[in-house]
Amino acid sequence: MKTLIIAEKPDMGRTIAAVVEPGAQNRRTYLEGQRYIITWAIGHLVGLAEPDRYDDRYKRWNDADLPIIPEQFKLWPNPRTKDQLATIGDLAKRCDSLVNACDAGREGQLIFHLIRRYLKLTQPAQRLWISDLTPETIRKGFDTLRSDTDYEPLTRAARARSEADWLIGMNASRAFTIRHRALLSVGRVQTPVLALIYDRHKEIEAFKSETYFVLHGAFTAGSVSYRGVWQGERIVDKEKAEAIAAKVEGRKGAIVSYDVAEQKEYPYRLYDLTLLQREANGKYGFSAKKTLDLAQALYEKHKVISYPRTNSNYVTEENLPVMGKALSMLQNGTPYAELANNADRGRVHNGNKAVCNPSKVEDHHAILPTPKRASGLQPDEQKIYDMIVRRFLSHYYPPAVYKNHEVITEVENETFKTKVKELLDAGWKVVLDGFGDEEKKPKGKRKKDDGKDDAEEETVILDGGFTIDPNDPALCKGADITEKSTQPPKSYTEGTLLKAMEGAGKSIEDDELKEAMKDTGLGTPATRAATIERLKQVGYVTLTGKKLDITTKGCAAVELIRGAGVELLTSPEMTGRWEQRLHQISKDEASDEKFMDNVKRFAAMIVEKVRMQRPAAPDVFQEERRGKGEGKRPDGARTAGKRQSRQSKAGGGDSAGAA
Repeated sequence: MKTLIIAEKPDMGRTIAAVVEPGAQNRRTYLEGQRYIITWAIGHLVGLAEPDRYDDRYKRWNDADLPIIPEQFKLWPNPRTKDQLATIGDLAKRCDSLVNACDAGREGQLIFHLIRRYLKLTQPAQRLWISDLTPETIRKGFDTLRSDTDYEPLTRAARARSEADWLIGMNASRAFTIRHRALLSVGRVQTPVLALIYDRHKEIEAFKSETYFVLHGAFTAGSVSYRGVWQGERIVDKEKAEAIAAKVEGRKGAIVSYDVAEQKEYPYRLYDLTLLQREANGKYGFSAKKTLDLAQALYEKHKVISYPRTNSNYVTEENLPVMGKALSMLQNGTPYAELANNADRGRVHNGNKAVCNPSKVEDHHAILPTPKRASGLQPDEQKIYDMIVRRFLSHYYPPAVYKNHEVITEVENETFKTKVKELLDAGWKVVLDGFGDEEKKPKGKRKKDDGKDDAEEETVILDGGFTIDPNDPALCKGADITEKSTQPPKSYTEGTLLKAMEGAGKSIEDDELKEAMKDTGLGTPATRAATIERLKQVGYVTLTGKKLDITTKGCAAVELIRGAGVELLTSPEMTGRWEQRLHQISKDEASDEKFMDNVKRFAAMIVEKVRMQRPAAPDVFQEERRGKGEGKRPDGARTAGKRQSRQSKAGGGDSAGAA
């Protein structure tokens, strides 16, 4: 009999088939060769069943039915893709073994096992664990297949994450929706993310702007002209600023301090998914979801980058030869040929911990270009590919070298500071898109306001030099005053929210929890984009340009959740505890049964807390009810519940582990 290979997506399945069964016949929903039959999941074939699959009474959202805690979780097929699920079942009857070729990670493991469990497939299974879809990697992966039972702890962790999210999302969403007669979606990850946006909104709302004045002096020393910013307590009285300006203007002073130090700037880290999403949002305004979709297309369809859903910025020693091949590909007939030919291969080696750091690579290494030449990319795909290639190439170049000058000038007992950053060697920065254009900018161009203290303004010189004799007297030719206002914290963009999600654990005081969240934060690289999209879909946030604005409904949701006494739902702490335990389960160091017992108790506690909460005032969700046709109906909560069920399979917010 043959072996059935189950890939996660059709493109992946076809790519694998081209390597292991190049003569396979294409049967549309699968490919069949002499040894292997290759098929695939299409999106989510199987998911955790909704409550009404356990009992018809759950079709109506009633407080008396909560909490809903199944003794054993049921699975249910996605009706839109049931034919493909049936195909997998039929094919499995003709095979005596399986290969799990889904994405190499916790969720890929879950997808395969939910399909296997629903179809009751009992054949022995092996695991294909690869990070890119190049022929060489696929061949090597099949040469080193391991028994799927070796990954049983990872499977248990994935199942526990899925079922725990179902329990919290389903019970909390129903409890709050029923109590407050408005559709409220609650989830383990989405709710603390919403709380981040809410807290920033409140900071901005409470902010009171203050006017202040910045004083600059214009100096000459010998043949050199330069500017300095006055040093002292922030000036809030314009008359004081004017008095200092009048005091120093036209007066001689002295350079009391002149320090010069060389500085090296090394290439930025290789991309993980979150960093790629953040920078693509800042550079092109792409949403997190759009960047993920583009990266997936580059990986699955074009095969020109490695697996993108990674949380690592490093590679292992095994990846170094493939990186060398990718560099060779870029050297011939690509837009990057000149940069690739000037690259120094000796800079990327197993001793370079900024690149090769196996201890910081778990499921997947950093995102890299593959040795396959890119062609036929759509414009937006090309932008993401370009970012990845340039980041990759930068590590084959030396550090950029600057000379930092700091001049302290004193006039009439008033002190002015001048900071100049002089480029000596561009190093890796020549790889940056548009760096040549930067060099053409006028010498002495001041950097844009980047939030630095006004007393630390810096002039950047990209060509030429800055030389000054500290023994020359300094003449203050003039002084100018700039009126400024203190600025509130900035609203989140998707890029800055991703950064906040990634670093959410930094605010936790418990050192153990902080360590657990160090490499995870809120959500995972694979789910963060979906979490942000979810917040938009349920009406908690809106997008204004790049800015994420919280809605009245979003504010009310956070306030009601905190007011119910379940503040933990809005805190990264719970996610930290979960991720800590799930990581231990995946390493076979903790019990998934004990974890689930604790989650069940927490779900029941949430329901009891919400039950005791005073219902929201009638006008809190007035706009929502007007828009949804609620408010006048006595069964508003039930109506909301039906709509919630339609909007979110398996309950309230975060992924419920559909496969």
